[in-house]
Amino acid sequence: MVDGPEDLYGVDSDVPDLTGTVLLHNFEGFMDAGSAGRLVAEHLLETLEHRVVARFDADRLVDYRARRPTMTYLTDHWESYTAPEIAVHLLHDTEGLPFLLLTGPEPDREWERFTAAVGTLIERWGVRLAVGFHGIPMGVPHTRPLEVTAHGTRPELVRDYRQVFNRLQVPASISALLEFRLGESGLDAMGFAAHVPHYLSHASYPAAALSLLDAVERATGLHLPAEGLRQAKREADSEIERQVAESDDIADGVRALERQYDSFADAAGRNMLAEPGAPIPTGDELATQFEQFLAEQGRDDT
Repeated sequence: MVDGPEDLYGVDSDVPDLTGTVLLHNFEGFMDAGSAGRLVAEHLLETLEHRVVARFDADRLVDYRARRPTMTYLTDHWESYTAPEIAVHLLHDTEGLPFLLLTGPEPDREWERFTAAVGTLIERWGVRLAVGFHGIPMGVPHTRPLEVTAHGTRPELVRDYRQVFNRLQVPASISALLEFRLGESGLDAMGFAAHVPHYLSHASYPAAALSLLDAVERATGLHLPAEGLRQAKREADSEIERQVAESDDIADGVRALERQYDSFADAAGRNMLAEPGAPIPTGDELATQFEQFLAEQGRDDT
């Protein structure tokens, strides 16, 4: 007998009525420039009271040899083991409104069964909207407004956002597949990708996390705390400015990106990926560049 999607998780027996709530989701393992999505998820869990209401079977979903969990050795014995956890947390915003947050490592296997399992939880709890969020590296300077790309299962969900890309093929992620499968089922789902300056993509970049938090708030109607991220942004911005001031090479690179950004800022529907002084790339050229980057990310994860 083949297991059904419900066999992938266990659910708390004491879950309140969640009809009309939203499900946020962020998974570790594919791409998250500036750790933008991770910072949002960690910020919410650190700031708001929460409890686990559903836990997935990590033994079935995670490849332990590809991403080995951490153990702590103390003097002459193993003191602890940090097991991977893929779980749905129940939180309440600052106005007391409940919402759900699904976090954990991106499953390595059983993607179709996993997305179907999340779908059964969405139907079980009456979730009205699922929202994913992460960061992507872009050729933009940190001194200019940070943009967010939005995508969704209905055009109405993302009509307030400028679309940077047209058609491109990229390595799949569980968040993208979840959004796609929910859309096929007629459910509302969307995602946000914060544009992170490529030279900051491997560092924690709270400014991108704040942009994601704002986008999530506007899409869901939730009231989410932001002060912790604002303080982290102030500290990060100060450190970035210090490094720029101390390095002529970095400063020259930022100024070049500023000139490029300013030149293209008024060209609706264009992307800021060209080298300074180069002609504005076509949509196909932009798609090719982004596909190549994501393909390299996919190879790094193997």
